[in-house]
Amino acid sequence: MAKISKTSCLPLVLWKSYGNWPTFFDLLCIIMKKTLIIGASSKPDRYSYKAEMMLRSHGHETFLFGNKNGAVEGKEISREWPETNDFDTVTMYVNPSLQVEMEEAIIKLKPKRVVFNPGTENPIFENRLESNGIQALEACTLVLLSTKQY
Repeated sequence: MAKISKTSCLPLVLWKSYGNWPTFFDLLCIIMKKTLIIGASSKPDRYSYKAEMMLRSHGHETFLFGNKNGAVEGKEISREWPETNDFDTVTMYVNPSLQVEMEEAIIKLKPKRVVFNPGTENPIFENRLESNGIQALEACTLVLLSTKQY
């Protein structure tokens, strides 16, 4: 079960305006999934940039990890691996040859899932993740968000 914190709980409606208690409590909070974006870029035409913007617009907290300094709409891209391990999702925007050096660190984060966006598929690493109880998903983060499957 996901932890609920002040940053992961988004009030949606006021009871007076909605008036249905069970539905009100069902909709009071959306559990936001904290996401690590690997391969973050400050270039607006890159899919990692678009994913950050879409995740942000859906209220998800993110950590941007990349190999170059920069920012996405004011949020810094870190070249240092995150110190926290409370990620629900890791979404990949780097090719398999660059993933090798991060495999152990990703497994140690113990995310619920790793999304391999188009072009980042890596069957060997996906099998390692699955054997460690981490869901490996070949999908597009943008599509998952757009279709409410994220």
